[in-house]
Amino acid sequence: MNQLPEPLAGADPGEGSRRLRVLVFVVAYYAESTLTWVLNRIPKEVFESFDCEVLVVDDGSQDRTYEIGEEYRREHPEIRLTVLRNELNQGYGGNQKIGYTYALRRGFDVVVLIHGDGQYAPEELPRLLGPLVAGEADAVFGSRMMKPREALRGGMPLYKFLGNRALTWLENMLLGTRLSEFHSGYRIYSVHALARLPFLLNTDDFHFDTEIIVQLLGARQRIVELPIPTYYGGEICRVNGIRYAWNVFLAVVRSTLHRAGVLYQRRYDCLPDDNTHYDLKLGYLSSHTAALQAIPDGASVVDIGGGPGELDLLLAARGCRVLLVDRVAPPRELPGVEFVQQDLDQPLEVDIRPYRYLLLLDIIEHLREPERFLRDLRRQFDERPRTLILTTPNIAFVVQRLMLLLGQFNYGRVGVLDRTHSRLFTFRTVRRALREEGFRIMRVRGIPAPFPKVLGPGRLGRLAVALNRALIALSRTWFSYQIYVEAECRPDVDFFLRGTATGTSGSPPGPGNQA
Repeated sequence: MNQLPEPLAGADPGEGSRRLRVLVFVVAYYAESTLTWVLNRIPKEVFESFDCEVLVVDDGSQDRTYEIGEEYRREHPEIRLTVLRNELNQGYGGNQKIGYTYALRRGFDVVVLIHGDGQYAPEELPRLLGPLVAGEADAVFGSRMMKPREALRGGMPLYKFLGNRALTWLENMLLGTRLSEFHSGYRIYSVHALARLPFLLNTDDFHFDTEIIVQLLGARQRIVELPIPTYYGGEICRVNGIRYAWNVFLAVVRSTLHRAGVLYQRRYDCLPDDNTHYDLKLGYLSSHTAALQAIPDGASVVDIGGGPGELDLLLAARGCRVLLVDRVAPPRELPGVEFVQQDLDQPLEVDIRPYRYLLLLDIIEHLREPERFLRDLRRQFDERPRTLILTTPNIAFVVQRLMLLLGQFNYGRVGVLDRTHSRLFTFRTVRRALREEGFRIMRVRGIPAPFPKVLGPGRLGRLAVALNRALIALSRTWFSYQIYVEAECRPDVDFFLRGTATGTSGSPPGPGNQA
């Protein structure tokens, strides 16, 4: 990802150690008749309130766009203006990559995207900058759809209005958002937010705007919409509407599959490399809800590899005594939960004997030697009853089978093919691993895919889980996303040998001294 120091987010531009640095980035393509008009409309207030520079990037126009930009620069020495020209056309998305990289490398705090054809009013800039200046947003979008029918009154053709609404509805449904418009080109970004996004991997085409929204959502950045006026003049539309709609549809579907852990997309991998993205799956049948149901109130629980510890907080609230063991410390304090930091690929140093329930939720697939880990775990068992609750992804899940049939085996951040997974299991192989290490399996069940994480917790997400559960009833091996196992923890041979040795004054048992 791009790197940038923290900006002075939220600082008052009129106070403090320095003014916010704002880059007004004008994308221009065949804009010889409108560029001067657009530049003249940038309010003086923007130059007075901020440390402001204007960047015009002519994307290989074959008219006088670049020359007019240079003439304007010479005629207005009071404005810090840079004019660049792409000798090779980069496309709408490619041109944005140039402008945002320029902002990153020169240490700006905010970058404003406006169009050289005048479709988006520069006069609105002071108002649109407000949420970023106040530290209330990481990106501000000017929306033409927030005021009912305002876009039509501003000259937006009816077919574009209907297409915009239909695409926005689809994107909101798949992405779990409530934006009024995905397709406005009036954008203002915190440069610090852009530094978190791998936007250079995005398309050079017009659906760049959709992909960067998906990235902002994936990076958990705050998006604020404000209404803007709609203006359609004599500008030439260079967007193939059907092709654009299809590309937008593919982009959101790919991002949905990425979030589901089915089809990894590097451009949408925007979270930091820690364990905080392993969040809880509650409100439907999942590995977490099944484990919570299996543990009674007030039980003693050791959660091995429990990540951020959100599940442990729920157990502690039910009166459970909880120990969390993980190689990474929780990101926040966990009241009622004891924590021990431990690399689980090393011999376990934690005394688990005081605990009745052992949780290994989605952890053995991360270990280099899961069998050795289970063996070391068992060495601590005695005659007291204990239950191991273990979950792991099912590599034989139908989606993985079909993807492999199509030549796809994509590791990603989450899902069955999480890139941190070292070992992969089926129902048969996980049962065999447990039995060979001396565990007695009491219950095995299939867990459906976490559709509500992708489709939202509403009717669509619940329906998908119900359908997946019905398919699991037909074939657990094919349709289970995860494997859930409850097993009895039995002591190993050494435990009984130690007991025999105690009964013979500490002498190890001989050939005639049967344990």
